[in-house]
This record gives sequence, C-alpha cells and structure tokens, in this order.
Amino acid sequence: MAEHPSRRIAIIGCGFIGRIHSTVLLGLRRAGYTDGAVVACCDSEVERAKKFAVFHGASVTTSDPAEAMGAADAAWICTPTSTHLRLVNLACSLRLPVYCEKPLAPTLSEAEELGAAAAAAGIGVQVGLVLRSSPVLLAARDHVVSAELGRLMAITFRDDQYFPIQGQYRSSWRADVSTAGGGTLIEHSIHDLDVLQWIAGPVRSVTAGTANFAGHEGIEDVAAVSLVHESGAISTLTSVWHSILSRPSTRRIEMFCERGLLWTEDESAGPLHLQTDDGVSEVPLGQGSEETGSSPEAGVIAALGLPATLKAPLSLYIRSDLAFLESLATEKIPSPGLQQALDAHRLADLAYRSAAVAVTAATLVRPPI
Repeated sequence: MAEHPSRRIAIIGCGFIGRIHSTVLLGLRRAGYTDGAVVACCDSEVERAKKFAVFHGASVTTSDPAEAMGAADAAWICTPTSTHLRLVNLACSLRLPVYCEKPLAPTLSEAEELGAAAAAAGIGVQVGLVLRSSPVLLAARDHVVSAELGRLMAITFRDDQYFPIQGQYRSSWRADVSTAGGGTLIEHSIHDLDVLQWIAGPVRSVTAGTANFAGHEGIEDVAAVSLVHESGAISTLTSVWHSILSRPSTRRIEMFCERGLLWTEDESAGPLHLQTDDGVSEVPLGQGSEETGSSPEAGVIAALGLPATLKAPLSLYIRSDLAFLESLATEKIPSPGLQQALDAHRLADLAYRSAAVAVTAATLVRPPI
C-alpha cells in the first residue's frame, strides 16, 4: 500500500453516485488506506450537501463548486453529465486534480473539449470507468491477452438494469437528453464499450441499432452494438433499460477463444468460469489476501460496520478510488484516464451514427418484387 499525504477532498454532487464515493472515501480513511479527508461537500440542493458534511465532519457545505474546490486538494465530480465540462474547466483554473464520473459529457465534441482543457492545464483526471478495477474482468483479460486459450474469437455482452429514474437511483435527469446526452448506451454502457476495447483490442468497425420503449425523447432504452476488432474478433453488446424493479444492474459476459470459453454473470463478485477440453473450472480472481481479511474491500466493510453483502457492490469503487488516491501520492498519471474515456466516447458516437443510418434505411420505401 502506498504512503498517502494528507489530502483535502471535495465531493461535488451529493446524489446516488456521490454517496457511493462518499462512503468509500470515509471507509478508506478509517481503514488506514489514506489520510485524505472530505472537507467540502457541494450540491445544488444544499440540504443534501449538509448530510454529507455531517457524515464526514466537513467544514465547507455549499452549492458553489468554486468554493468547494477552493478548499480542497482534489475533487470528485459526481454531478449530471452536462455539468462535467464546466466543472473540469473550473478545476483546470485551480490546477486541481479530479476524479470525474462517466460519461465525460453528453456529446463527443464536448468530451474532446474537456480532454483538451485538462491536458492543456496539466491536471490529473481519472474517469469513473470502474469495470477496469474488477478482479473478475482483470482475470478474464489476463487469460485472453496471454493467448493461452488461443486467439479471441468473440465476446457476447448483455447489460441490463431498470431505468435509473426510479428505485435506488432516482436520477430524473437521466430521462433528459439535454443533460444525459442519450440513454442506456452512453449513460450506462459506456462502461461496456470501454471493457470491450480494453479486452479485445482496437476496433475497426461499428454497427448498431437503438430503440425507445419508455418514450423519453432522445433516450434510447435498448441498444445493440456489434464491434469488429482489428484482431478479427467480433464483440456484440446488448444494453437494456427495463422496468423490472426486482432486477438490479446485471451483466452476463461470454468470451470465446479458440480453445476455451470464459464467462461470468457478476462482474463484481464472480465467479469467473472457464471451459476447455478438460471441462469446466473456476478461475482464481487474484484478490491476494482476501482470505486474511486484509483486502481494501474487507478493510472498508469492517471500518464502517457495513454488511458483508455490500463488499462486492462496493469493490469496484473501493479499488478505483484507492487507485486515484495512490496516483496523487505517487504523481503518476491516473488510470483509467482521459484517453481511455475518449476512446469509449468515440465508440458510442460511432454507434449512435450507425443507428441513425439504420433507422433511415428502415424507413425507405422498397419497390415491389
């Protein structure tokens, strides 16, 4: 574990995702993984910020991001997507490193503007593409990249959750295209596009189709994307926002190599299965000292007195937040950073453009045979 200087942290945005990071940051501090403390809480609804401040003993409670960032050495940006560019520009003016939630922006052009601004200012930016912190996917990627199972042939990826304007999310802005930029593909499956390129390599072509069942203008709740990778592998993604409230965010991923099949139905907890000529086995996840109770996940759960059932759901954020804190301590470039996020945004943009062409083609009048 790296040594951490004492960091003053600002949380900008005290909604659902901000609450997850807030919990994790406090847990990491109490478990001894960082000396960083949340000193400023900012939200457009000040009462929400006050609740966070009580949780952390923060000295600054405000609706003004400039005031919150001015009191801090690093900031977590957990606000609706359309605000990210403005807030990162503010961080640039203060030379403040930031952890910015995904997506970076509602459009590719804004995301690229954000990236250019951060690069010009020289600030560190980590993006909340937390699936890269998954021990399950790290183990799967190791098997694929090593080529021990032969070449990767195909990935099938299904991602579904109930429409996040309800239930535990209660994010009404996700039904507003001007704020979110789109629906299930950019707002949720930007994670998945990133993972597909991370595991299967650069993409040569993209085709896609989208559908809208809920009726929110510009907010697709079904997206089907096919990626042809430069390696020759083909990956397919089906992303769905439904109304089955008993079904949480769920992913099933299958990776077919020439001599083996890897699959999981839980990207956080696993298990990860492997099938070869020798039959089916479970892949070790390389979580090190998990059995001794000394992993970051175990430390946070114990420090906060949380139920063990929360260890897997929080694990991606624990590892991701800790990685950002360690990058600050060691002055390394945060990862996943802007380049990885922009690559995922470009795939999403290509998918939306492909879907628009497909919709146009479907409306053409065909001559009788």
